[in-house]
Amino acid sequence: MAVQLPHLPMARIFSFLDGFSLLQASQVNKHWRMVANSDHLWKTLCVRRWHLCKCDCEWLGSQPWKQVFLQMNRRERRMAHARPEDFVCKEVTGNVGILGPIAYLTRNDLTTDRPSRPIVCAVSSFDKLYAWDVQKGDIFWSSPVQDSSITNLVTLPDLCVAVTMDMERTIKVWDCLREDALSEFFMPYDCFSLIAFLSARGPVLMVGDSTGDIYTFKMPSLTEISRTKAFQFSVDILRCSPCGKWVFVCGTQQCSFPKVFLTECLLKPPDSTPLSFSLPFLSCLGASWTPRRENRITLMFRRDSKKMGFMTFDLTTQKTEDKTVIGAQQIANFLLPDHIENPSWMGVNEADMIVFGSGPYLFLFTIGGLLLRQLEDHQTAIRSLWVDPIRVLSTATDGSLHVYVWEEGGRYPYLRSCCHLKHEETEQTLGW
Repeated sequence: MAVQLPHLPMARIFSFLDGFSLLQASQVNKHWRMVANSDHLWKTLCVRRWHLCKCDCEWLGSQPWKQVFLQMNRRERRMAHARPEDFVCKEVTGNVGILGPIAYLTRNDLTTDRPSRPIVCAVSSFDKLYAWDVQKGDIFWSSPVQDSSITNLVTLPDLCVAVTMDMERTIKVWDCLREDALSEFFMPYDCFSLIAFLSARGPVLMVGDSTGDIYTFKMPSLTEISRTKAFQFSVDILRCSPCGKWVFVCGTQQCSFPKVFLTECLLKPPDSTPLSFSLPFLSCLGASWTPRRENRITLMFRRDSKKMGFMTFDLTTQKTEDKTVIGAQQIANFLLPDHIENPSWMGVNEADMIVFGSGPYLFLFTIGGLLLRQLEDHQTAIRSLWVDPIRVLSTATDGSLHVYVWEEGGRYPYLRSCCHLKHEETEQTLGW
């Protein structure tokens, strides 16, 4: 007769399995099924695969984690296998102008297996914010014309809200349903960077200004939580790590090292000193965290005024009796070939592939410098890029918008085009 291991040792062994293997193990016998269906094991899988944090978990209520895992896995596969015929192209009455900054708005609903509505927010050259249903081809909401041009756009899909910053330094929060903004805040100085995310203390917005301060606000009310002095010069780039543990901060024009802060330190009252680490790296022009890896960040840099390249770091923390020490290890770097000029709007996927725009082309490189693909779908220069673990959105100076999805498992062609929205301006209509 076979020896049956106790529950705890079996659970420990099963903790090394993936979802498919756990499902197989549950078919062996009654004891294995009881262990393999453990809510703790499936929660661990969800957190590990999708980097869910405490705030994400609060959306779930009492739903079993096995069900959550299967639903999210099915949804991810549907997105990855989207086809051009899954999208509807139609004419939009009126001229919406040229699209600028874009961001995905739809929250991944963890409590239902119904397909989520794919909504993209886009800033128009007519000083308006639009919300557009990608699959139906409908622009179903637009903001009033703003008194000043919108310069920045971020979204918080978990709250289904968008946040804009205009040239008059006004921050506005929109639910893309009502005409008026949910809340507003006037910044005292010019601002160049915004990030919105779910923290351990709830949804927050961070704003970097021209004096080197980082403001932290509670969302969606825009109640100020803290203000932290990061530099003596402007904060041009803010990036939050996948589960909200780290915040990357840097300026693009100054000869000073960028910093990484522990997010929890930025959520404390201003009288506390935030814990941070300076990366030994100059001339940073862009940054992107690797999805589903909490500690890996890739930076875009310029060397000798012309040479452009990318450098990747893994961050570490070591706790002693009285303090926490942050460190960073460089794991990859490379310079771009001379014929690729002025890259912009970079992003990184979970397979450590870098995507960026240069002129009308999208380039895909590994973090080690291997060119994987050059996409030539755009007719004019790429104006903006939005990247997440599943999709890539891009707009061009001719007003067109492209929707791509990452191939599963990092397989060729790595990035697949799903939808191309062509700007066809006439006196009365705009065709997509």
